[in-house]
Amino acid sequence: MASRKYIESSSRLSKSTSSSDLQVHVRGVPFTLDRDLLAAKSAKLAALLKKNPREDLSDILQDIPVDPETFELVARFCHGFELDMSTENAIPLSCVAYCLEMTENHSTNNLLKKALDFFEQRIIPSWNESVKALRTAENILQQAVQLGLVDACAESIITKALANPRLLGEPIKNLTSDDDSEDNENRYRPNTRRRLFVLDWQSEDLTTLSLRMYEPIIRTMIQHQVPLEYATASLCQYAKKWIFSGTAVEDNISIYKRNSQREAIEAVERLFPRDRGFLPCTLLFEMLRFAISLEASSDCRNGFEMRIGKQLDQATVKDLLIPSQGYAKELQYDLDCVRRILKNFYCNYTHSDISGLITVAELVEDFLAEVAGDIDLKTSTFISLAEMSVSASVGTQRNSDGIYRAIDIFLDKHKYLTESERVEVCRVLDCTKMSPEACEHAAQNKQLPLRVAVQVLFVGQLQLRDIITKEVQGSDDRLRKLEEEEDDEAARIGCAEEEVKTVMEKMGSKVMELEKECYEMREKIQSGSCSRVRREKVSMWREVKRKFGCVSIMPADCNCHMKKKKVHPR
Repeated sequence: MASRKYIESSSRLSKSTSSSDLQVHVRGVPFTLDRDLLAAKSAKLAALLKKNPREDLSDILQDIPVDPETFELVARFCHGFELDMSTENAIPLSCVAYCLEMTENHSTNNLLKKALDFFEQRIIPSWNESVKALRTAENILQQAVQLGLVDACAESIITKALANPRLLGEPIKNLTSDDDSEDNENRYRPNTRRRLFVLDWQSEDLTTLSLRMYEPIIRTMIQHQVPLEYATASLCQYAKKWIFSGTAVEDNISIYKRNSQREAIEAVERLFPRDRGFLPCTLLFEMLRFAISLEASSDCRNGFEMRIGKQLDQATVKDLLIPSQGYAKELQYDLDCVRRILKNFYCNYTHSDISGLITVAELVEDFLAEVAGDIDLKTSTFISLAEMSVSASVGTQRNSDGIYRAIDIFLDKHKYLTESERVEVCRVLDCTKMSPEACEHAAQNKQLPLRVAVQVLFVGQLQLRDIITKEVQGSDDRLRKLEEEEDDEAARIGCAEEEVKTVMEKMGSKVMELEKECYEMREKIQSGSCSRVRREKVSMWREVKRKFGCVSIMPADCNCHMKKKKVHPR
């Protein structure tokens, strides 16, 4: 149907069939064109037709990268029809026009100039159009690179991403506080007056590009210091689209798809930041599983293991359950990979982060208990893992209950072990660090070797003795403290008595002084000053009575007395 469409279209390009018509085949599709019109626009075709006017040139475009749809537009342009140019055909038309030498030197307003003008005015200023144009250049990449069109699109995309990293996608997690979330939203939104190009907030997805275009663009962005959280978000989207979308773990996957997925995950690993915190630990484990399944390079797998090791305290037991690969696998999970990850954790461990060390110690114990139930797990492998778990607990003051639980599970699933093998398994168990509850359980555990059971009982007796000693010592301490408090109280009472005695002595001295003053006053009164005192007292009393109107004012020397008026009886 497609061939018929192009044949019908091409038949309309030439209005008449004459000796000047030229038959051209483009990927099996024939086109009937006018020689003179083609020669008027294409310097290359004009030279060939002039040199070989009668030669069959039906395969003249065999070496030119062009598809029937694009060539139809070229032919219509040569025959004077209006050119319908868009983002999807601007780069293909530019490449064909360049190969056919349809330049201004040969003819004015020629196709190459029109296509490049459209590219510069409509595609370069826009993020979306630049991404779309790059997708159209996949099949003619060599010619597009030669013309500089790929570099122009890439440079435009990189410039816009540096000004507005949100075009790459939202970060996987918020790296700032909630209080700054609004500032985060607007941090990269450019001022209208400073905007040098049109920003498309509903941005075209950069991850739709092929790896050979996507990888150099992202690498250049990182080199120009685009915020890593945005570059990482784009890389994760790329992995989801090109790696996780396929069933890489299935055996029937096509070789081509498997190879493309392997190339993609190796490129993503190279571009990922190596610092802690940019990627969730679970996502790193998922990528590691795909890298192992796709048989990616050792550098790729080691890169993921190194990043996981830096943030192993964020992992879960499920993350560590990495399936083994190959037919000759010893057991279900890849324990060697877990060992390497633990080694990376210790190499990057800082002594100030004791909480992370405790978290990893608990993680390893839970992982050990999980794999201990694997019937194919060998004794030597279990002991090796148990030793790693013990090493992870060094310096954390943690008990051995987790190790004991894993040993109990292993012995329960491996009942065929001899007594000496059971003793060897229990060698990693430090009974002195077991809790009383664990010791009580172990003392009744018939799966433990007799030697270990006796040791657990002895440790239990020591713990009981320590408990009793601590209780007695605590009682003595309480009595001693009570006695010290009583002594302190007595001392306080003694101090109070001293203070009272001092106050009483001061008061006694004051009383003696007052008594002495009273005695002196008594002596003066007795010596003859009594009449004067009496007169002073009388005169003082008289003055008081006078003020209250009880006496009349009389001369001081008046000696007459008031006579009582007789009252005559009636």
